[in-house]
Amino acid sequence: MSPKTATKAAKAASPVEGFVPELVALLEAGVHFGHERSKRNPKMEPFIFTQRNRVAILDLEQTREQLIKAADFAHEIASKPASNILFVGTKRQARPIIQKYAEATEQPFITKRWLGGTLTNFSTILKSIEKLEELKRTEDSPSVANLTKKEKAVRAKEIERLEEVLEGIRTLKSLPSALFLASAHNERIAIREARRVGVPIIGIADTNADPEQLDYPISANDDALRSIEIITQAIAQSIASARGINLKV
Repeated sequence: MSPKTATKAAKAASPVEGFVPELVALLEAGVHFGHERSKRNPKMEPFIFTQRNRVAILDLEQTREQLIKAADFAHEIASKPASNILFVGTKRQARPIIQKYAEATEQPFITKRWLGGTLTNFSTILKSIEKLEELKRTEDSPSVANLTKKEKAVRAKEIERLEEVLEGIRTLKSLPSALFLASAHNERIAIREARRVGVPIIGIADTNADPEQLDYPISANDDALRSIEIITQAIAQSIASARGINLKV
């Protein structure tokens, strides 16, 4: 078998190939649009096909290959019992997409803001989760019923604060097995923490990002809704396939 034939056979063996959009679909979603030269990270140059009207145009063939590798990895992680992939997208346009696909695949997520120490000081996060669970569990207990009106108000406010802060990570009982970032450029704090604790990172890298900070970079537009969605959906479908979940979004 020639090297070229072997490569084709390896690609055909990928369990996620059918979930990854073809080049035309990526093109129609605007995945190829990058930033102007003034905002470009030099490390993204290898993934740029050309430039039009001062705007970088990403090489979609490379994007698709990267997406296949990232989706393969997500599938591998999701196949392991008790594993999880933390979806992160605090950028305004990414928030509803990240939450939608994380919930559909029963994965934890962060969309409002990244709490410093989420990974590097995870024991504190766990204590906050435990505190919230205890507060929720005792809401209808006699001891709470006997509290004064002011004490009940303080308690309710604390529950509301914790729910907002912990958002989609209440199910986390240990460090995530991997991260999926809707924007490598926007989630630099998450990247720093993940690298410190050794959590692998899948992420969308627009032309202003540093792809070397990601284990599985996906060179793509991280501003357009359709671009974020088509990439996130491919990752989510790979997770759903590994978990036997019928992805309905």
